[in-house]
Amino acid sequence: MSLSFEERKTTIIESLDKEEKVQVRVLANILQVSDETIRRDLDRLEKEGFLKKVYGGAVKTKIHSWELPFDEKTMINKKEKQAICKAAAFLVEEGDIIMIGNGTTPLDILPYLADKNDITLITHSVPVMLGAMDVFKGRVIFIGGEIERNQKYTSGPLSERMLEMLQANKAFICAGGISTENGITDYDISGSSISRKMMERAEEVIVLADHTKFGKTTFANMCSLTDASKIITDESCPTEWRHLLAEKGIELLIADEV
Repeated sequence: MSLSFEERKTTIIESLDKEEKVQVRVLANILQVSDETIRRDLDRLEKEGFLKKVYGGAVKTKIHSWELPFDEKTMINKKEKQAICKAAAFLVEEGDIIMIGNGTTPLDILPYLADKNDITLITHSVPVMLGAMDVFKGRVIFIGGEIERNQKYTSGPLSERMLEMLQANKAFICAGGISTENGITDYDISGSSISRKMMERAEEVIVLADHTKFGKTTFANMCSLTDASKIITDESCPTEWRHLLAEKGIELLIADEV
């Protein structure tokens, strides 16, 4: 049975993380597909910012500065995101005040909060706010400010001023990349700034990151690895990262598939 693009993507990214470069012919042999299929995969991954194509293969992009539009990201690693969000919702206790950041991953937490009582939800994500109005029965506080149209969130001085007036038990933050050298990063300055402010205003910081985020650095620094209270990821998280985070004393939760 032939592998899907997402399955091939995992192998390609893992190979890049280990070797810093990949060759078309080698990948074609490993994945049992044609050279042309691999070239199309590399074209797609280059557009997504994971790599840079070179003659005969591709090399790892050191800094990922380009992000897909929000609507295009919603179906990427969907099962992994759902599993991560189910595990995240399990951490929410009755009476909690929670902050949910921007990104497509946190969207899937809302259905799992539907049966929770006495929860206050604070967010600057437009899709999270709209989704909460449909399925969430607790109190919702939307952080206003300037709207970033491509990624559908608010940010800027007005957003940060409003957050300074609030305090939460837990902040659920989506990462663009997680790296040993550069810590936890995001794709743009405004997004990382508002996430950092949420972290400051929460007792516990829980980072949501599927396995593709590990070993990756995006444009804007958010915080160091040790600023995260917990990181929740999926079952495909690389083994070396499980050991590395344990050595640093960072709790890593591996979400079971939904």
